[in-house]
Amino acid sequence: MVLPEVPLHRSLLFRLLLTSVVIAVCSVAATAWLAVQTTTRAVTEARGHVLSEDTDILRRLSGFAATHRRWDGVQGIVTELSRTTGRRISLTTTRGVVIADSASQDVRPSTQASAIVDPLHVDTYTSPGAQLGGIDPRAVGPYLLSEAERKHLRTLADKRLACLRSQGLDGDIEETPSGRPSVTSADQVPWECADGKLNTPTPGELAALNELNEFFQSCLGSPDAFLSLPGSERDSYVHSKRIDDKYDDKYDEKARNCADEARRRQLGPYVAPVAELYLADVSRSDPRFDLSTANKVKVIGVTGLILALTIAITSVVAVRLVRPLRVLAAAAQRPADQHIRVPVTTRDETGYLAAAFNEFTARRERLEEQRKAMVSDIAHELRTPLTNIRGWLEVTRDGIAEPDPELLAGLHEEALLLQRVVDDLQDLAAADAGTLKLHRELLSAGELLAHVAAAHGAQAEASGITLLKQVPDDVQLEADPVRMRQIVGNLVSNAFRHTSAGGTITLTAEQTDDHVLLAVRDTGSGIAPEDLPHIFDRFWRAEKSRSRRTGGSGLGLAIVRHLVTAHGGTVTATSDPGVETVFTLHLPKPRRAERHRA
Repeated sequence: MVLPEVPLHRSLLFRLLLTSVVIAVCSVAATAWLAVQTTTRAVTEARGHVLSEDTDILRRLSGFAATHRRWDGVQGIVTELSRTTGRRISLTTTRGVVIADSASQDVRPSTQASAIVDPLHVDTYTSPGAQLGGIDPRAVGPYLLSEAERKHLRTLADKRLACLRSQGLDGDIEETPSGRPSVTSADQVPWECADGKLNTPTPGELAALNELNEFFQSCLGSPDAFLSLPGSERDSYVHSKRIDDKYDDKYDEKARNCADEARRRQLGPYVAPVAELYLADVSRSDPRFDLSTANKVKVIGVTGLILALTIAITSVVAVRLVRPLRVLAAAAQRPADQHIRVPVTTRDETGYLAAAFNEFTARRERLEEQRKAMVSDIAHELRTPLTNIRGWLEVTRDGIAEPDPELLAGLHEEALLLQRVVDDLQDLAAADAGTLKLHRELLSAGELLAHVAAAHGAQAEASGITLLKQVPDDVQLEADPVRMRQIVGNLVSNAFRHTSAGGTITLTAEQTDDHVLLAVRDTGSGIAPEDLPHIFDRFWRAEKSRSRRTGGSGLGLAIVRHLVTAHGGTVTATSDPGVETVFTLHLPKPRRAERHRA
């Protein structure tokens, strides 16, 4: 049969090509986006680096202004900073007079100042990288300690730190820009170590502090207000009070303003004049991301090449994928009686599909053979009793034989045989259709096996076979009691047919963590290893001549398997020919029993 042509827009080849093109376009777009984002991030980081450099330049120059009365000697620092940062640095007065310039031109590098260098109003020291309002701590002026004073205060600081450590505490010594040391500790300093000597101003600091308080009291208009020593260990910067010992927010704000004004007035003669800072890049670059015409052509060309390669590779792969699929489709459309196999040419998903198709074909062929054999078996099983019944009825009708009780009993036995075959077929049909109904209930495995043993007790006694039962008292299962008696009864009947006089049939039950195991063990003739895989097939019997010497229709074990499966379990068989044969039922553990015990 010729396959119809598939429309292009529905073909697997077209869809693979379309998918590849979409993937390629998305990949190129994602790569371009990533490149732009990376470039933008790099530019942002570069700007941040430049900002950090600008802040460092301002910090260095503010430090120079805070420790020098004039700008003399700043040219060397400007030249060094320009060389390390690659920036042009120019420092001028507020009137535009150049103080220092890293370039030879005696002109301003830009029309607007980048920053104002004023250590009395801008603090670039306390928080590196930031510009805070206030006075730069490096502007110490008259509070700068002499070398002798530093050594003396350092000795007091070491003594206090040793006292802290003797108390089991930890601390550190920090030195302020004026040279005064202070002991810092995460814990409160005990009174044994707080002797007050470290915080006592030196003669030079005391004179400067008195001058500062004169400026402060004059501004505040209160002779009772005072300021602590800058950089001391006092709790607050401003200590002030009024005569009536009352405070308010306006007074505190005025006190803080006067304190700042007093300090600026005192430090003014000790710092360099206010200056303007101009910064510029030596080689200025435009941070915008732009592409020239040549670069745009290059990007478009590379994108087109990627698309062409993607389409070419996808076409080759798609053709190799489609070819075996067409072979499979052609084989599947052959007549049902032609069991066609297809060659497995690949080891990918398509190859697996071809192998699965071949397996399906082989299974369908086996099922067809089994169907034919089953029809023949059913005809054989029904023909024999029907022939017997018909023959005896014809003989009786013709008056050749009398319908005595013995004849009627024989006809009744043949009718029962017919009924058993029909009932078995009906059970199998219900199991195949999924309409087999089970009426589950919680039942004792011991009672179940005892009932089956009692039903076969007479047969065991007549056959000279010992029928034993070994079941613990606490084994329970959740199942249909009628169907379970049918399952175990079929297995016991099968064991009787293959066990000679003097043999033993044993019924056992046990409970594991997940299952309940029921077993029927006999010491009969056993099953050959090559026959074990087929014993649960319908109408299968080890006796190829289909003799009824041992009885049975060949449906009992097939019914057992279907009924056990319907209960959610499995059945297995093991055999050692001439020694024993064991059929084991693996049934789910009852849930209701677990809930009852809980």
